[in-house]
Order: sequence, then C-alpha cells, then structure tokens
Amino acid sequence: MNKNLFLVGVVLLTFFVVSFITNILGPIFPSLVSDFNISLTIAGFLPFSFFAAYGVMSIPSGILVDKFGEKTVLYIAFSMAATGALLFGLLPSFSMAMLSLFLIGSGMAMLQVAINPLLRVVGGEENFAFYSVSGQLLFGAAGTLSPLVYSYFVTGLNQQHEQSPLINLLSYLVPNDMNWLSMYWLFAVISIAMLLIISRVNFPEVNRNESESVGTLSIYKQLLKNKAVILFFVAIAAYVGAEQGVANAMSLFLQQYHGLDPVTEGASVVSRFWLMLTLGCILGLALVKLLDSRIVLIGFSACAILSLSAAILGSKSISVIAFPLVGFFLSVMWSVIFSLALNSVKNHHGSVAGILCTGIVGGGLASPLVGLIADITGDLRAGLVVVYIMLFYIFSIGFWAKPLVKNSTITIFRRKAETTENI
Repeated sequence: MNKNLFLVGVVLLTFFVVSFITNILGPIFPSLVSDFNISLTIAGFLPFSFFAAYGVMSIPSGILVDKFGEKTVLYIAFSMAATGALLFGLLPSFSMAMLSLFLIGSGMAMLQVAINPLLRVVGGEENFAFYSVSGQLLFGAAGTLSPLVYSYFVTGLNQQHEQSPLINLLSYLVPNDMNWLSMYWLFAVISIAMLLIISRVNFPEVNRNESESVGTLSIYKQLLKNKAVILFFVAIAAYVGAEQGVANAMSLFLQQYHGLDPVTEGASVVSRFWLMLTLGCILGLALVKLLDSRIVLIGFSACAILSLSAAILGSKSISVIAFPLVGFFLSVMWSVIFSLALNSVKNHHGSVAGILCTGIVGGGLASPLVGLIADITGDLRAGLVVVYIMLFYIFSIGFWAKPLVKNSTITIFRRKAETTENI
C-alpha cells in the first residue's frame, strides 16, 4: 500500500511539474517582447512553438507508450524538457527560444499522454476519479505558484543588496537584462530531479483500456470523416486558444493600458487567473451532476465573454478582478467539451482522444493572431477579438452538440427536466 501511495505521489508530482512549466509563458510574455525587441505578432510564435509540439506529439506519444512503456517515455519527456530549458538558459536568443519551447512542449505532451493511464493503474481503478481530480487540483496549484516564483526570482535579481544563496547563484547564470531566464534554469533543475526520481521507481505494467489506446491509421482516416469529430477538434483548439490567448495577453494588457508592473502586479493577476480556473473546476464538477453539461457550457462561456469584456473595457480596478474571473468561467470547458466529444461517437474513443489532444495546437495559434491584429491596429483590445470568436464558438456547442449519451445528473433534477420536456 505504501509503495502504491509513493507511485501515486510520483505521478501527481508529474502533474504539478507539467503545469508549473507550461503556464509560465503568460507572466514572462511582456519581458520576451521587450528584451528581444520584437512585435506582438512575432512574439506570438513563441507560445506557438510550445503548443505546436502538443499538436505534433500527442498521437506519436501514444504510439511510443504502447511500444516502449510509460517509464521510457517519461525518461524521454523529461530529457527533452531539461535539454530545451538548458539551451534557452545558455544561449538566450529568439531562434533558440523557438527551439527550446518546442522541445519543452514536446516533453510536456509526452507526459500528458503517459501519466493518466499510469495514475489509473498505480492508484487503482476504484480510486481513479479521486486521484484524477487531485491531479487537476495540483495542476491548478502549480499554475498559480509558477508566476509567484517568477516574480520572486526576478525581483530578487533586480535588487542590489545581498540575497539568498539561490538568488546569488542565479545572478551568475543569467544576464543582468534577462532575469526572467532564471525560470528556465529552474525548469532544467526540476526536469533533471524528476529524471533521478523516475530512475528509482519501478512502475507496474499498464494495460491500456479502449479509451486510452491509440488506433490504426485507417481508424484515424475513418474518424476524420466524422463531422462531429472535426467540430469537437475545432472546439478543443478554440478552448486552448482562448485560455492561452488571455493568459499570454493579460499581463501585457495591464502594463500597456493601466501601467502595472508585469513582474509583480501582472504576475500576481496571472497567478490568480490560474487559481480561479482551478476553483472553477470544483464548481463545475458539482454543476454537471445537477444540469445537462451543455447548459453548463452555455452559461460558463457566456460569463467568460462578459468577464473578458469587463477586463478589457473596464478601469484598472475592474480589470485586475475580471481577468481572473475569465479563468474561473473557462474552467469547465475542457472537461465538458472532451466528454461531449467522446459521448458523440460510438467507439474508438482512444483514437478520438488523440485527435482531440492534437487540437491543443490551438493554444499556439491564438497568440500570433492576437499579436498580428494588435500590430496592424495598434490596439491590443482589437487583437483580443480572436478570443471572442473562440468563446462564441464554444458557446454555440451547447446548442448543436448531440451526444449519444448524456451526462448523469442527480435524479430529482433529471426527473424535473424530463417532466418539463413532456409538458
């Protein structure tokens, strides 16, 4: 039992690390723009490099797991993340940033594919739901913590008087005008530490169920002819694009329009964005047991649109509250869209999941589009129209989705709904 708990702890720690590394782009985005002296359009290709790796690696990662096993894939993933982080730390340039982020993104994509089936086995199928939610909460906690660590490092490095041994060490490793690079040295250390931990662990053999296994090429060709699969692929791309479009733009927006320091105040707002996204997941879990998930999706996407409007049109005091609220209302979208998609096809759910995860590339497409429109118009608000389009598409899902199996709700609410339909 203790061994199993240790293995569960390692897998949950992996969830934490994935989020800690993935969600740093938002806080450092203003520094990337200023230090590399690039336009918002060009800067948008940095998150594109990261999320394109998800699109490229999601299906191949499943094949690698099937052939070589979870432990080997975890080794490869953290090795790629460590290599990418070290390259960026040692050779800070825009072209190296693109390569580095692609390597790190590839590693994170491989981890995402490997750890969910692993968690089911090491924790036991009867505990999988509990541990899965725990993993998502840790994922959110890491996204909340990452901007605060960034703020601590950069603020410490900017101060001249004697600092902690860690800050003093980082001061020798990073250029004076690029203190944000300290985060990538931290990512390298974390990735190497995870390699050492994994080397000491013997994971059990994982027999992947139908929903976790990858399919043949012919199955993918068949599924890509299914209109519902394509529509939900676009939906996943829209969700990740909206999430990353807001996360990457908010600190820069608050700096440009309200004069907030991106290292301290901006990073704090980004941190609250991920915290609210996590808290929203808890409310979402309760609501989908009470209501049809399509109704929940309509309500949350409408509130996300209203919150985004308040964030970009309101005063400073409103904006710093409304941006995190966008995260709160984005929270249920991934799980609801994913479940509606899987419930809209009869079989080959593992292959459908692979296609949907490839849609994560949408997280990289949003930022260049936001930047391009902002550069052309000279107004970041205009660029955020891209996020509105994505949110309205998600809003529409609640009206056209026709799942073969509806989400199970508490009996009293289900009976009430059925009675209303019969009147």
